[in-house]
This record gives sequence, structure tokens and C-alpha cells, in this order.
Amino acid sequence: MNKESSSIDASRRSFLIGAASVGGGLAIGFAPPAFSQTGVPIAYTQLTPNEINIWVVIKPDDSCVIRIARSEMGQGTRTGLAQLVAEELDCDWSKVTTEMPTPGQSLARKRAWGDMSTGGSRGIRTSQDYVRRGGATARMMLMQAAANRWNLPVTELMTKEGVIIHALSGKSISYGKVADDAAKLTAPDAKLVVLKKPDQWRIAGKSMRRLDTADKVDGRKVFSIDLKLPGMLNAAIKQSPVFGGKLVGYDDSKILKMRGVKGVVQVDDNAVAVVADTWWRAKTALDALPIVWNEGSNGNTSSATIAAMLREGLEAEGDFWQRKEGDAPAAIAKAVKKVEAVYTSPFLAHATMEPMNCTVRITGDRAEAWVPTQSAEGSLAALSSATGLALEQCDIYKMDLGGGFGRRGGQQEYVTQAAMIAKKFPGKPVKLVWSREEDMTHDFYRPISMAKMSAGLDEKGNLLGFNLRVSGQSLNALLAPMAIKNNKDTRQLQGFWEEAGDAQLGYTFPNLLTEYAMRNSHVPVGPWRGVNTNQNGIYMECFLEECAKAAGRDSLEFRRALMKKHPKHLAVLNAAAAAGDWGKPLPPGVFRGIAQFMGYASYSAATAEVSVSATGEVHIHRMVFALDCGHVVNPAQVRAQIEGSVVMGLSAIFLGENTVEKGRMKETNFDSYQLLKLKQVPKVETVLVPSFDFWGGVGEPTICVVGPAVLNAIFAATGKARRDLPLKNHGLTLV
Repeated sequence: MNKESSSIDASRRSFLIGAASVGGGLAIGFAPPAFSQTGVPIAYTQLTPNEINIWVVIKPDDSCVIRIARSEMGQGTRTGLAQLVAEELDCDWSKVTTEMPTPGQSLARKRAWGDMSTGGSRGIRTSQDYVRRGGATARMMLMQAAANRWNLPVTELMTKEGVIIHALSGKSISYGKVADDAAKLTAPDAKLVVLKKPDQWRIAGKSMRRLDTADKVDGRKVFSIDLKLPGMLNAAIKQSPVFGGKLVGYDDSKILKMRGVKGVVQVDDNAVAVVADTWWRAKTALDALPIVWNEGSNGNTSSATIAAMLREGLEAEGDFWQRKEGDAPAAIAKAVKKVEAVYTSPFLAHATMEPMNCTVRITGDRAEAWVPTQSAEGSLAALSSATGLALEQCDIYKMDLGGGFGRRGGQQEYVTQAAMIAKKFPGKPVKLVWSREEDMTHDFYRPISMAKMSAGLDEKGNLLGFNLRVSGQSLNALLAPMAIKNNKDTRQLQGFWEEAGDAQLGYTFPNLLTEYAMRNSHVPVGPWRGVNTNQNGIYMECFLEECAKAAGRDSLEFRRALMKKHPKHLAVLNAAAAAGDWGKPLPPGVFRGIAQFMGYASYSAATAEVSVSATGEVHIHRMVFALDCGHVVNPAQVRAQIEGSVVMGLSAIFLGENTVEKGRMKETNFDSYQLLKLKQVPKVETVLVPSFDFWGGVGEPTICVVGPAVLNAIFAATGKARRDLPLKNHGLTLV
């Protein structure tokens, strides 16, 4: 990341993190642009007669356009949010479409659409309240417009599927007929609106059809990587192969006469790009360009040296505690039986299907970018910083993402790079696309870590003390250093927290000590689906399984004894156990594993049925999940997200690994960084147990129980705990 992009000036930073979120009344104003199939924004007039408020547009033909501020990357956020607005609006779902406001338009309206980022499984849970109020106030305005037209009290009116009805007189009128009048009314105070309860829902809470499926199936969908604009140029980029390395120089005389080449651009101090009329010609010329790098001291780093650094962190003396209840070391020392283990997790790439890309056009004092981004406002800030133009002179056209998983959120270096290249070609749209190799070797990887755990048991197998120390790389050290206090980063122990609400540990130990020893390498790291819960869930749940075996107790009962003060954790554990037939006989050679964990304000648990052959072939016959995410907006989407977490979680424990050799990543493409194949995906069953008293996330919570449930089943099948990932390195192959 170049210096400009990593040091956004105060006005841009305050725009990102200091602006007030949405609340109060809903403003009337211009509509955001729709997109043509080529990605070019279709202009709207500055004030449309059909806009009821910033969330709802009703057209004369009764079609309903719902504005969605969050990103869509296949997880269904667009459909779920539309369902919530449509529910309170009480419109005809068959007539619903969506459009996305840009961050520039939001800024022009005093950030009316609020937070536009999509990550941490927050897309629905942190915006559900104000978008529902947007739908409800629009409905009230439409009813008031009809009441005014009929000269009737609005209290005598009701709505049903986009029609306003006066039952006493038999009068009815559709939303489209009064939309113009409604748009002229003053919006009621959204804070005073009474929202529907889940048992009143007609659209929300149901498995409604996805709004982003048809054009993907028939090929109409234009992803950012597909974008074609008039006069567009294409750029390919190479960055220093060693993280932290610098560009010394290059000899562009060798390629400038190659077909289609328009120029060579140095991008900051660690990258060079070639621009041509097609991307393949740019990439071909870039491969032929002689480049000299200064790899620096990081060129001597390897996976072995990083592992040694982490092991040192496990044994180091110092003040590393983050949670201390009682005296765990003393309790363990006095215990009748002691259990100890060290677990490891490697770096993991995001491996999105669509590699990093961004198209930028700079014309005069205006900059525009077409970006597959999880943070439209972050992309806007990066574009502004790289071009030197004010935020108000820039805008982002957010495209649907071909995969995100956290990669396209806080890190916006690909936007910065595209803008720096486009500055050399004013008036021309320039599309930067990373090659798969560049994408794989210049990721912000899931942090590497090790966990050393010890526990003490009494003569009855009761757990007396638990001590966990994680030694690993910190996300906040790169992304939010101000969040690290006294060299302690609570984010890294996500899932072990005492505080309820987001990532609380679901067990009560008589004595507990959790510690984090920060050990940062030169490899850049960032959020990866589930962030730290997907590792910490393995550490906690697999080690507890070792404790249960050492105590000679049933895995489920051992956990239950520690969960009396955690009813929601226990409820999903019991639900998964019941649906997964825990305790019932299995076919010969098949064994069960179980796990539970909390992340992103949701409670999840899973069971797995596994067999392992004598030659190490692992067959996962069945997985059963239970999830309490508070409210369920679209059950089909929730189940799809759980199934997706299975694919990603199993890829991680069996195959996923990025290794460092001579300071650089060794895995460069899918031949060496493999993902799960369709034939390896097990049967997945899901039990949704919403308690309807909170709003939790969906996309990430269950990935933290996929790995431990399967690993615990493998432990049961083989009698050996598998502590080092991935399993491919230890003779175990998923079939």
C-alpha cells in the first residue's frame, strides 16, 4: 500500500469514521443512478416525483424500487434488506427491484444512507432498524396521501400488497397513483414509528426469491472485471515479490513498441504497471519488462523463521493476559490430571473468484471509479487521496463482488493503484486487473497463529483451570493500531470475551487465564471470513475435546457441565446434538464430533459424522448445524450461508496454506493453493433456532464450528488429536 493511501488526511478520515449514522426523519432528494449493462450510470433527474424517501421509490406502474446501501457479494444482503423495507412498506414483492446509491450521493445528502460498508456479518444486523423505519414511514406517507385525496381520516385506512384500502366505503387505490402526492409530504419522525413484530411478517422471515440470481444465470450480470467503457485502456501490475521490497528500476524501451502498449507507469515505490489497449497485451508486455527489485532484509524470511518467532511467543515471559479469573496456573499445577497441547494455523489467502480490479476515469476535476468493494466509502476516500481531489469531486460506482470474504473491505490499495495509473491518462477510463498470481501472492492473509493450552482436571474429571495463550500476528497492528493498548489486542482473542453480545466465551471455568503474545511478521494480514473466530473456535473446541477424553466423559455432557451460565450457547449445542442424533448408534467405522462457538453476535453449533480409512482417506458423511442469529430474515439465504461456510471451513482445515519462502508467498495459483471440490462437500442439514430478541450475523458465525466438529470426529475415529493445519500435510485426504 502506498504512502498516500495509508495516510488519508483528516477530512477524509473524519468522513469515514466520524460522520453521524442514519436516524430521524427521512430526506427527500435525488435518486441514485442505476447501471446499464455496460456499467455506465444512467442519469436520474435531480428530483424525481416518485421518490417517497431515500429508501423507497414508487413508480406510476406500482413498481417499487428499494435502495440498498450495502454491498452484494453473493451473500444475499440485497435481498434481505429489500425484504425488511418491503415488509414495513407492505408492497407487492413481485414488483420490487433495487438500486444502489453511491457514496458521493450519500455524502452530498449529509451521509443520509449511513454506513455503506459490508463486513463482519453486519450488512443486515446493524442497518435493519433504520431501513425498516424507512419502509414504514414511506407507507405512512402513502396512506396520508390517499387520506388527503379521499378527505378521510388516515386511521380508517389499511394497506395490503401495495394497495391502500378504505374498508367502510370499499375504496382502494394503488401506491403508484398517490406516490407523487406522497413525495410532497413531510416525512413523519421515523423514531416514533412502531415496527412490526416477527409474527406479523409477510415478506420478511420467508424464503423469498433472490433478487440477484436471474442475471447471473443468464449471463447478463456485469461484474467489475467485465466492465467495458468507451475508449477504455487496460492495466496489468507487478508488485515487489517480497513484502516490503522496493522497485529499483525497469527498462521500458524493451516493450514500448509492443502491440497495443500505451505506456509504463511506476505505482508508488513498490510496483510497476503496463497500460495497453487490451489486458492480455498489457500482461504480456509486463511479463517481458525487465524489472529490478530491492528485496530488503525480508527476503531472508521463511515459514520456518516465522514459526520460530511464534513458538518464542508461547514461552516468553511477560504481561500478556487479557482475561484473568481466579488463578488458573495454580489450579492446573495442583490438579490430579493435566492436559496440554499446542495448535497451529497457517496464513490463508482469500482466493476470491474475481481477482482485485478497479476502473478509474479522471476528467478535469472529477474522478470516478467502478469498484467491487465491501467499503464504498473507503473506496471513495482512497480515490480522493490518490487523485488529490476533494471527496465531493469523486464518486464510486459499486459493482457486485465476485467474492469478498473481508479482502475488499479495509484494504483499498487496488483502488489507489488504479487511480495513480489513470492520472497518467486523463479523460480515459483505465481498468486495472490483477493477475491470479498477483492476487494470490499479494493478499492481506488470514493471520498466522499458534495456541498453547493447558487444563487441570480433578479425580472426577471436572475441569479446575484453563490457560490459553495465543501467539500470532495482529490485524489491528496494520489496520487499527490505536486499538492496541499496552501491547494487548483483544481482537485476536475474539470468541473468548467475557462481555455478552458479540463473541462471548460460552463456558464458565473455575479458574481462567487467556493471553495474547503479539508476534508480527512482514506478511500483510487482514480479515478473512470469520476473522479470528475460525481459528479460536478450533483452538477452544478441539482442546476441550482432548480434555473430555482425558476425563473419560462424553463430549456433549462435558461441555454442558461448563455452560450452565450460558443458556443461548447451550440451546444451540442441544439443538445440534438432537438434530445430529448425538448418542444414537452409527454404522461401523463412523464417528461423531461436536462443537459450539459464538461470533458476530450469533450462536452456532455443529455435529459431524466422519469415517477415516487405514490409508488416511476422510469421508464426511453428514454435518448438522444449529444457529441462533436472533432474527431470521430469509431462511433459505441463511442455510445457503451455512453451506458456504462448510465449503470454506473444510478447505481451510484440509487444504488451505500459504507458505513463505525467501520472503514471498510460494503458492501462486489454484494448482498449489487448492479449494474444496464439489464431490467432497458433505450432506449439510441446518436447524434454525431464532430467539427473536437480538439481531446477529449470519455469513461468518458457523465457519468457526465447521473445523472443530470435523476435527473432533477425526479424533474420535483415529484416537489422535490433529493439532497442525492443514491436514493434507499429515496424510489425511478428504474424499
